[in-house]
Amino acid sequence: MALGDSFTEGVGDWDASRPNGVRGWADRVAEQLSAADAGWGYANLAIRGRKLHQVLAEQIEPALAMEPTLVTIYAGGNDILRPKVDIDALVAAYGDGVARLRASGAAVLVFTGFDSGSAPLIGATRGRTAIYNELVREMAEDQGAELVDYWRMRQLQDERYWDLDRLHMSAAGHILVAKKVLEVLRSADTIDLPELETQAARGRLEQLRHDARWAREYFGPWIGRRLRGVSSGDGMSPKYPRLGSLQPVG
Repeated sequence: MALGDSFTEGVGDWDASRPNGVRGWADRVAEQLSAADAGWGYANLAIRGRKLHQVLAEQIEPALAMEPTLVTIYAGGNDILRPKVDIDALVAAYGDGVARLRASGAAVLVFTGFDSGSAPLIGATRGRTAIYNELVREMAEDQGAELVDYWRMRQLQDERYWDLDRLHMSAAGHILVAKKVLEVLRSADTIDLPELETQAARGRLEQLRHDARWAREYFGPWIGRRLRGVSSGDGMSPKYPRLGSLQPVG
């Protein structure tokens, strides 16, 4: 059972053959678990753009109704990007949600946030994310939850693991995270890490132009949606709302 926002929905790992047009690390993990044991079922209730309170309000009850044995949940990243956020209250609410899942008998896996320190503009939230992460690590320990330390996955500092919008991982990034999740779950996998395309170094002027183009095409529209109170997930439904099975497709 996968709960959360665009990270878990799979945005950036584009696949037109999949519901909502994305695959993502959670699908890839489910495929591996199902290949190893046909008894595994999988549902993914995550929807892009969701803030933490929406994830808790919209996804916890439907998840519990399916009596899961394993739940992955990541939320709070969209809250941290807002101008103001009470991180202590945020993680306290997160912990309450994880406690409800754990009380059902399910194993729960959570994530720290990514280290965005090297990213233009978004890197300004690095301090908030560091505080959030320390509280999440403490919460995971208190609740007996498994933890994937996304912050410490230093390979992801390479921009080739990210989609053009720089907010979501590319297919390569999702593959890397899938392998890490399976490692934390102590489950073998047959996933091959992708070979990254060679990328020529950019000069200072070329990098400035590259950043300006990103700001115009992606960051500006993102800010515009925030100001209008519009979410990229408005009107969308969960990609896999009921338990089913996924098989590896390469």
